[in-house]
Amino acid sequence: MSRTSAYFASDPARALQSALGLIWLLDGGLQFQSFMYSHGFTEMLTGLASGQPGWLASSINWSAHAAGGDLTLYNTLFALIQVGIGLGLLCRRTVKPALAASFAWALVVWWFGEAFGMMFMTMAAPLTGAPGAVLLYALIGLIVWPNGRPGGLLGVRGARGAWAALWLVMAWLWLEAPSSSANTISGAIKAAPSGMSWLSTLQEWATKATAGNGLIFALLLAAASAAIGIAVAADWRAKPFLALAIVLNLIYWTLGQGFGGIFEGGATDPNAGLPFVVLALALWSLVPSEPPRACGAGQSGGRDVSAPAVPARAAVAT
Repeated sequence: MSRTSAYFASDPARALQSALGLIWLLDGGLQFQSFMYSHGFTEMLTGLASGQPGWLASSINWSAHAAGGDLTLYNTLFALIQVGIGLGLLCRRTVKPALAASFAWALVVWWFGEAFGMMFMTMAAPLTGAPGAVLLYALIGLIVWPNGRPGGLLGVRGARGAWAALWLVMAWLWLEAPSSSANTISGAIKAAPSGMSWLSTLQEWATKATAGNGLIFALLLAAASAAIGIAVAADWRAKPFLALAIVLNLIYWTLGQGFGGIFEGGATDPNAGLPFVVLALALWSLVPSEPPRACGAGQSGGRDVSAPAVPARAAVAT
């Protein structure tokens, strides 16, 4: 193992800490885009308030107005906080302070920057990133907290429970009327960001393939989401279901989220698909490995040798 691998990926938990740090660094880098220093950024924030409950809409509008008062100062501060968290996670000595800071900042972003994943209105959909990327950052951070036990602050059972709750919420979101109508899925894919010709072509094909079939896809994805959550929580064939979760989120990330719009410009994060994959890998690391079975163990020439052999003399005597 090279020194770099030993420092950043000496074990699964450390590798996940490093991966989370890189995602925070990516968010910080995106925050330095010129778009974030324009009125377009504050307009994007205020756009989240439309259709929200009064208390949430007013708090989002207040935060956008406050940031707009000196956008250069505040946006630079936002970017530096995320860069600081990322660098802190990459440095072994500062992992705990960085994770603690990430929990606080994740709450701020989930509230004012993601409107709680749009969960309080009828626009939340797993395909487009619900329940919010930064919530997943916090869950990953809780699981990889370095306290010497598997599952970090949540423990193994707590991590499985959080995973199950997350996927059951996603199953419920698929069954809501706005997500299960005939053309909701095709409309979401059509409206997804792109920025690359091959991705636009793929999204156009997916739009046509799902047109008019939204209810069928929603029912299938709701059932799959519930199965993924329950199977992992019960530790029943957890790895195959975690693999299914990874595949589904890569599809969501590509078709419904357009890689978070990173290649189109104006993105603040990679959206939920990428952190969902990291979260699935965090749960994967908690699945106990089955000890390999020796070839022909317990058998020899068709006879069960697990039972004690009968002494030869006793056999003759009988």
